[in-house]
Formats: sequence, structure tokens, C-alpha cells
Amino acid sequence: MSESSELGAMLRAWRGRIQPHDVGSPFGRGSDKTPGLRREEVAWLAGVSADYVKRLEQGRSHPSRSVIRALARALRLSDAEYELACRLAGHASHFQAEVPQHITPSVQRLLDRLPDVPIAVFDAAWTRVEQNALWSAVTGDERERPHRGANLVWRTFLGKSGPVRHPNPEAYKHSLVADLREVTARYPNDDDLAAMVRDLLSSSAEFNKIWGHAGVGRHGGVSKIIDHPMVGSIELDCDVLSVHGSDLRIIVFTAPPRSSASESLRLLSVIGTETASSQSAPSASVAG
Repeated sequence: MSESSELGAMLRAWRGRIQPHDVGSPFGRGSDKTPGLRREEVAWLAGVSADYVKRLEQGRSHPSRSVIRALARALRLSDAEYELACRLAGHASHFQAEVPQHITPSVQRLLDRLPDVPIAVFDAAWTRVEQNALWSAVTGDERERPHRGANLVWRTFLGKSGPVRHPNPEAYKHSLVADLREVTARYPNDDDLAAMVRDLLSSSAEFNKIWGHAGVGRHGGVSKIIDHPMVGSIELDCDVLSVHGSDLRIIVFTAPPRSSASESLRLLSVIGTETASSQSAPSASVAG
């Protein structure tokens, strides 16, 4: 059996063990007794087309590393299963060299079981790789596969920064850049990370200046103000948690009990997540 065929067989097996209610599938099932997820559901979760999932399962396509990461999140693969998927897809040589973006099932359960708290998972370079529904409702960030537009450093210097305001913007920028310097030293062979840093240096004079003077450090959380179009300004505490052994960061927004910010979160947990769900309804996607 070829590696592509073996990968296809493993993807089918992994799909068969996940139930729709485990992943919040929006597809109605009715009386369908088929065990596991449908291809359409895997495609929606991973941000690819159902036809592409079919070709992968039939061993007729070779997925990129980003697609493997997206499928691993959708199928709740363990670290060992993710490493196997990378190897079968021909990316084993890059597994230890790149900034990790694989989310373990335990971290995914954390996202699933705290629906009243905005939570997002970022890799070491500050690219958002997963989020819960309330994070989407509070920040307006769409749930999609990781890319530069989902990177906090890129958004701060070259993209749309979004509705989050920082009490001390200059200190925030310097801490982000210092943190990124430390990450590039830790992952010197990550081509995508190196390319992003080169583009930031060539396209942003501000980033270039800070990069030239920044030390090595860690970016942490402080209070933030979110300017929300539905409920106005919300001041929230921001904590950055580290996931031991995976080099992931979890950002959590919370509010004091019985505060106006707490009430805004409660309101958004109802109306905001409904809006986010309607905006992310399943549709045909292209493979990446």
C-alpha cells in the first residue's frame, strides 16, 4: 500500500470515530445512523471542500502541511496520530523544524467546555490556530485555517488590527516583537516564519526599527478594551496561558462577576454566537 493510500485509510478510520455532537457540527442528521462524521462535516471543520476530502481518502491527492494541521484539528488527532499523518503525507522531515500548530484533543475539549469565556489558541509565533464561538463573537475574528492575517504581529504592523485596544500600544508592540525574536531563534528552520519576518522587515519601517532594538522576551496579557459594534466598549482581563509540551499559547478574556463587561459577555454568548454561527454556515471550499 502506498503512503497516500495508507493516509486515506487512516483518515477514513479517524473520521469514523468522531461523533457530530463532539465537534459542534451544524449539519442536521435526522434519522441518519451512519457512525462518525461525514466527509462534508470534516470538510467544513477543516476549511476544505468535500470533494478534496474524498480524493484524500482515496489516495488521489497529496495534502500540504497546512491541510494536515487543519484535518488533525477537525479529527481530534493525538500528537502521535498527527505525526503519523505528517509522515504519510511526506512532511515528516519538517515535523520538528516548524512552529507547532497541532491542537491536542485535551486543548480542544477546553475550548468546547468553556462556552461562556472567549478563548483562542495561538502558536508560538502568535498565529491564531483555533478559537471558540464566543471569541469569534467578541473579536469578530472568523474561524479559518491559520494564515498571516490571523497572526497578531502581522495584524499589528501590516494588517487590520481589529477591535481590540491596548492600554499601552507601544509596550504591546515591543513585547510582541521581542517575543517573536525569541521564537525565530527557537525555530530557525521554519521557512514560513522566516518569510513572514523578512516581509515585515521590508514592509514596515516601525517593525524594522523595533526589531533592530528589541531584546528577547515574552509577551503576556494585560487588560484590553474591545470596541464591539453591538454592545459597545468592553474592558476585559486578558491572560496568556502556556500549554506544556506543545508550545501553544491560550488567550483567555474574562470579566469580574456582576460587572457591565460580564453582562456584555453574557449577552454576546447568546446573540453574538448565533450571528457568528449563521455567518460560518457550511459552504463549498477549495483545497489548500
